[in-house]
Amino acid sequence: MSISSERPASVDQIYRALVALGAEPLFDPEVRPEGPGDEDRRQLLGALLAKVELEITAATRLDSEEDEGEILLGWVEEVGPESGLSAKVLVNRLHRTGVQFLGLDQDETFPGQSAASMAMVVAADTFGAHLHFRDSDVEGVRRALGRAETALINVQESMHNLRVAIGDAEEEDE
Repeated sequence: MSISSERPASVDQIYRALVALGAEPLFDPEVRPEGPGDEDRRQLLGALLAKVELEITAATRLDSEEDEGEILLGWVEEVGPESGLSAKVLVNRLHRTGVQFLGLDQDETFPGQSAASMAMVVAADTFGAHLHFRDSDVEGVRRALGRAETALINVQESMHNLRVAIGDAEEEDE
């Protein structure tokens, strides 16, 4: 399920986009006297993604179908009609959202929050298994299903823990 761009953005292009959006990351001049290098590409892409998502959030009203529709239209125009690429982007987004959702409260993770986070991971890995199957990648299917099954167990355990917390279930003895 690898994605390779026909014209990948260079580190310089990504950095200039961040500068244009007023979000250039600072690099220690003693460590990186020439600025960001190829080893910083993924981190810069993550920063650019965050800035764009923050801009979208600031530009939209909560629960506005019109705003969401316009954003989705722009997204589809950029990605194009090739659904294979958009499916891979969605799997990546689900994984990222699940991980980010789990880390919202750094001090404590609540059972409902953990269950929701792992449910996103289940969705991403299950859909990823489908994409691997479509590509005849049996080992990829196995890996994705293994991750999905582990996450599903975590969903069920977290749901049970939430029921225990509200008094609807008994805590299980270990």
